[in-house]
Amino acid sequence: MRSRLALLWMGLLLAGCQTAPRRAAPLELIGTATPPGFPPSVRLVTTDQRTFSALAPDFFGGIRDAANDGTVDILALSGGGSGGAYGAGALTGLSRAHARPQFEMVTGVSAGALLAPFAFLGPEWDARMREAFTGERSAHLLRSPTRTILARLLSPRGRPRHNPLFELVDHFVTMEMIDAVAREADKGRRLVVATTDLDKHETVLWNLGEIAQHGGDAARTLFRDVLVASASVPGVFPPVLIHVRDGSREYDEMHVDGGVTTSVFSTPLIAGIQSTELPLLRGAHLYMIVNGQLARAPQTTRYNTVDILSNAFAAELTYKTREAIIDNIAAAKRLGMQFRLTEIPVDYPQASFIDFDQTHMQALFDYAADCAARGLLWLTPAQSVRRNMGLRRTATSNRPACPVAASPGTASR
Repeated sequence: MRSRLALLWMGLLLAGCQTAPRRAAPLELIGTATPPGFPPSVRLVTTDQRTFSALAPDFFGGIRDAANDGTVDILALSGGGSGGAYGAGALTGLSRAHARPQFEMVTGVSAGALLAPFAFLGPEWDARMREAFTGERSAHLLRSPTRTILARLLSPRGRPRHNPLFELVDHFVTMEMIDAVAREADKGRRLVVATTDLDKHETVLWNLGEIAQHGGDAARTLFRDVLVASASVPGVFPPVLIHVRDGSREYDEMHVDGGVTTSVFSTPLIAGIQSTELPLLRGAHLYMIVNGQLARAPQTTRYNTVDILSNAFAAELTYKTREAIIDNIAAAKRLGMQFRLTEIPVDYPQASFIDFDQTHMQALFDYAADCAARGLLWLTPAQSVRRNMGLRRTATSNRPACPVAASPGTASR
């Protein structure tokens, strides 16, 4: 009987993995296919070094021109699922302390991509950012993790326009947001998020500012779909098909969570070019908000599918983020940039990156907002390492310390 049940279960899984109806993907790794009505420059496959080199002077020149105070400020937002509440709180706290720079460049991946438009638009959008990450809509993202994951395994196509993630993003990506992003992009500021093209196994970077400048319903639709794709964790949310055209030929590309291929990125690392000199970024200030923990005290993993998968994903994200930080340290040293980061401390009692409980999200938001408002947010990479090596989570940790230890004269910048 057990063997027959096992065979039935395997059959259901295999049946659910059949190819869903769609147009074929473009044949070329680096080609001219692009969403209809948009120029090829709205996106970049990160292996396309030729296009990156051609676009770089105008792209980074605009950032320098937009820096009203003479300093280029760049913000990189990592993935992290429910940890996005940390980034939302951190930005809100910086606003309260009047210590939030105008970021000339904002990049985001996964949960960081959902944060990115709010971070880009500034303090006036903080109330909507808080609602997006602590309100009822975010609490609905994963009411039943076991049922959600099994449903995606059995029917990976799902209902891409009728799932909680799509509904969350669709609610907040309004024409008001599109118009506001377009106005800031006109000044030379840049808003870039990453998705993973499953057909190519590559990271794709999307210039959301240029998409917004296109205007109208088409801009809102593509802007929204890119954000949904960037946060669509495979097996949890359905992938996003993005329609593209190459001359008279039409294709569908399948995009999922940008965190599959990259956990966080900043402008010097676009296209993976580590040796490119970007003089326009010399002396810039690079800030990174890690919406997760870079170290974790051991916790017993329960023997069930959801806990095993979530811990596996979290471990992978942790190591990818550490590698990305090392790359950013190298780039910052090469370009004489000031690099600061913040992360959810190891002693913060975060249960899981798929824990969207509204109470827990609000607590994480409030914790980050309080630390940022008190100037206890930003760390150097060396301080981050020392903190993670020196602290461990204990069962008696009721109120974890802020990322930076309080001391007289501590400032947030």
